[in-house]
Order: sequence, then C-alpha cells, then structure tokens
Amino acid sequence: MTLTALRFMVAVPLMILLARRKLRLPRRAIPGVIGLGVMGITLGNVAQSYGVQGASASVATILSATIPLFMVFLAAIRFRQPVTPLQWGGLLTAFLGIALVAVGSGPGVDDTSRTTVSGVVLMLVSSASIATYYIWSAELTEKYGLMPVAAWNMLVGLVTVLPLAGWEMTRQPVHITTEALAAITYLGVMVTVVGLILWLYLLKVVPARVAASVQYLQPVFGIGASAFLFGDRLGLLFAAGVGLVLAGLAFAASGKRAGSRAA
Repeated sequence: MTLTALRFMVAVPLMILLARRKLRLPRRAIPGVIGLGVMGITLGNVAQSYGVQGASASVATILSATIPLFMVFLAAIRFRQPVTPLQWGGLLTAFLGIALVAVGSGPGVDDTSRTTVSGVVLMLVSSASIATYYIWSAELTEKYGLMPVAAWNMLVGLVTVLPLAGWEMTRQPVHITTEALAAITYLGVMVTVVGLILWLYLLKVVPARVAASVQYLQPVFGIGASAFLFGDRLGLLFAAGVGLVLAGLAFAASGKRAGSRAA
C-alpha cells in the first residue's frame, strides 16, 4: 500500500500538470470519476496486494490473466461489441499460453502449495475490479475526455489509498533507498501516467477484445525482462506458452471492426 501511495504521489501532480487546461468536469461526471478511482486504483490494488500473498507466482500470474477475459465479457455487455467464436478461441488460447509461461518461467514459481482459497478469491476480485475500471474508464473518457478523467480518478485513488498506507506504515518499518526512489519514479511516470494515457487511447480506437488481448503480452515481457536482468532460466514450456500467446493474439484481433461505437 505504501508503494502504491508513493507511486501515485509522483503520478498525480504530473497528470494534473498535463491536464491543467482540461480539468473541468460537469457535476454529473463526479460520482462516476470517484467510483472509477475507488474501483480500479484502491480496490484493484488492495485486493491484488493481499491476493499475491496467498498465491504462488504461477497461480497469481494465471489469475491476473483473467483481466482480458473479464474485459471482453464486460465490453460485450456494455458496448455490445460482438465477439466471434474464433476471437473467443484466440483469447482462451492466449490464456492457456500464459499458464504455460507461468509454470515454465523458472524454478519454484509453480509451487502451488502456498496457494490459499482467500488468495485466489482476492486475485479474482482484483482482476474483475481492474477490468471494470478499464471498461468504465473507456466510457467516461468518451463522454468527458481522456485527460480530466485520468487526472481526477488518479487523485481519488491517491486520497483513498493514503490512509491504508499510513496504517501499513504503523505495522512495519519503511526504508526509502535510492533504488526504491528510482523504482517509484519509474512506476509513477512511465507505468501510471504514460501507460494509462496510452491504454485509454487504445481503448478508444480499437475494440476491447484487441486491447484486452494486448494485456497477455505483459507477463511475457515481464518474465523475459526478469530472465535478462536476473539470469532466470526459461524452459521449453515458456517458449511454447509464448507461441500460444502470439497465436491467440492473432485470432483475437482477427475480423473486421464492429463500427465506430465499438471503438
């Protein structure tokens, strides 16, 4: 929680600075923006933070990979974006690829002995919350603009997560090192601000199934970077999983766009 709060303490001033000329929102938008911040930033992060403590690395990775599935399901209901059987098959193929990537990404990550029911439930709550956040934010940005929605929901998320961070700091010591500051800055600027702007723009210009399928590349890049930086050995299961992910992405992105409303 402390890391999340520090990350958004970096991101929020930068986001407000970027959106300074477009911060005005009509009153009717305020409840939605508040709900968006609480749903995606607070609930999504809190559930994930506690969920990963009750799940092995491979199980947590697989459960996080349900975010795209939740997204496509919600977009099909909310935006009536059609999804063909072939496209569903692509998403499920990519999901299977993530399972292989997770269990084939080094020794010890597939140890499920420490996975608990509460950990699984919290990870699924986090995935559903984040997926809802993505779809809901796409709807709000279409109505009120990308920059003000992003800036204000980030501020709401920061305000709601600060008390949790304060409570956490009373229970365990926090040591801020130079390396930690670098990581916090990177997470705040590149992942939170730049990443969110690109992500919301992507949701505006392509169907949710395409945007969602891109999510499956995150663990592939993450595990690949870990292998490069820390020397983790990647086996044949990892390679097979990457192949399935790429094949699934191709199937999920196949077909014509469903019209301007789908974008």
